[in-house]
Amino acid sequence: MMFTERIKFLNELPIIDNLYIIYWMVNAQRCDYNHSLEYAISMSNKYKKPLIVFIGAKIDYQFKRQKDFMLEGLIDVKADLGTRGIELMVGDCSGASGIYKLSEFACLIVTDKAYIKEEIVERDLVREKVNCLFVEVESNLMVPVESASLKEEYSAATIRKKIWNEINLLNYDFMKEEVLFPSIDIIEEVSFKVINIDQKLIGDTIKKFDMVGGSNEARRKLEYFIEEKLKNYSRRNYPSEDWTSGLSPYLHFGQISPIEIYKAVSNCDETNIAGFLEELIVRRELAFNFIYNNKNYDNYSCLPNWAITTLEKHSEDIREYLYDLSDLEAGKTHDDYWNSAQKELVRSGVMHNYMRMYWGKKIIEWSATPKEAFKRAIYLNNKYALDGFDPNSYTGIAWCFGKHDRPWREREIFGMVRFMNDKGLKRKFDMNGYLDKWK
Repeated sequence: MMFTERIKFLNELPIIDNLYIIYWMVNAQRCDYNHSLEYAISMSNKYKKPLIVFIGAKIDYQFKRQKDFMLEGLIDVKADLGTRGIELMVGDCSGASGIYKLSEFACLIVTDKAYIKEEIVERDLVREKVNCLFVEVESNLMVPVESASLKEEYSAATIRKKIWNEINLLNYDFMKEEVLFPSIDIIEEVSFKVINIDQKLIGDTIKKFDMVGGSNEARRKLEYFIEEKLKNYSRRNYPSEDWTSGLSPYLHFGQISPIEIYKAVSNCDETNIAGFLEELIVRRELAFNFIYNNKNYDNYSCLPNWAITTLEKHSEDIREYLYDLSDLEAGKTHDDYWNSAQKELVRSGVMHNYMRMYWGKKIIEWSATPKEAFKRAIYLNNKYALDGFDPNSYTGIAWCFGKHDRPWREREIFGMVRFMNDKGLKRKFDMNGYLDKWK
C-alpha cells in the first residue's frame, strides 16, 4: 500500500482494542480504486479485527433523485464487498449519528476526505465524539488536493503544470489486499434502522429516467465512450450531438475513480485523449481546489473581486425580461433554447455541458440582481442535477459569474463578465436537433 500522501489523522487518539474497524463510506461509493477501503482493510489485517463498511443514507440536503441514484450504486457496493467477506451497513440515518453509535465498539474509524460543507460538518461532529483514532483518506482525486496546491488557484492555467508534475511522480498501480477477517453477519442488531438496498427504491417525486447508478453501469459507459465516442470528443460542445462521456454523476458519487478512467483512456490511440484528460483531471481538480480553499463556494461572495465589482456596477441596469423562479423551474421563458436546457435537466438529471454555460448566463440576465441569480442557479442545479452538490457543478456555476475567467468587453447587466446569447448558439451549432429532443 503506497499512498501515504492521501492519509490524514483527524485526531491524536490511539487505536484501541475493541470489536471491529469501521470504514465510513461517504463520497467514494465503490470497491475498485478505493484508497479508503484498502487502507481500512490493511488496518483490519494488521490488528486482526473484522472490517465493517457503513454509509448513512438519510441525507437531508440531497433530493430524492440523487438518493435513488446513490442507492442503486450501493447494490453494486454490497455485492462487491460481499465477495470479500465484508459487511455493508446502510443506515436510515445521518452518517454522523450512525457512526457515533457504531463507534462504541470500534478500534479505528476510516472515512473519505470531505470537501463540501455538509460532509465537513458531519465529519467534525464525529471527530468531537469518538474515542478512537479517526483517519481521513483521499480517494476521489488523481492528485491529493494539498499535494497539488496549498492555495486557491486563479485558473486552469495556474494549476495545470502543478497537477501534471504530481501525476508524473505518483504511482497509480493499485493492489487489493486479501481480507483475512470477514465481517459478514458479525453484528446481530444496531440501534438504527438498516435499509435493505437489495430492493431498488425508485423515486416518486421526480419522474424516473434512463440513467442507472452504480459502478457496473459507470464502467459500461466508460467502455462505450472509449469505443464509440472518444474519436469525436472534439465535437463535445455540439448540443444536438452526444459525444461526452456521461460519467459526471458517477464521479460525483464516487461510483468510479478518476484513476480508473485515466488508466483506461491512456491506453487508447485517439487524438482526442488530451482534451478529455484536460476535463477529467485539470478542470475537475481545479474545481476541488476551489471548493477546498474557498468556503464561500456556494455563495455570491466566492467570486473574484473584479467580477463582483463589475456585476454590482450594473446591478440596476434595466432587464428586458425578468422571470419568477417558478417560471424558470418550469422552463417557461421566451427563449426556446434555454427552456430546452431546463427541460433536459428536469427530465434527465443532466444537462449538455455547453448548454449549462448558456443556462447560467441567462439566469444572470433574467434575475433582478446578480446575487439572486447566483442563488437561483445553485438551487435549480442542486435540486435536479445528479451531480448537484458537487465541486464541479458549484465551480461551473461560479464560472458563469466570472470565476476562473477573465474580464471581457463591458456591456449592460454583465459588465465585464463573459456574455452569451442565442445568436452565438445559432452561429456555431445546428440547434434544431436539440430543440426537437427536449420539446
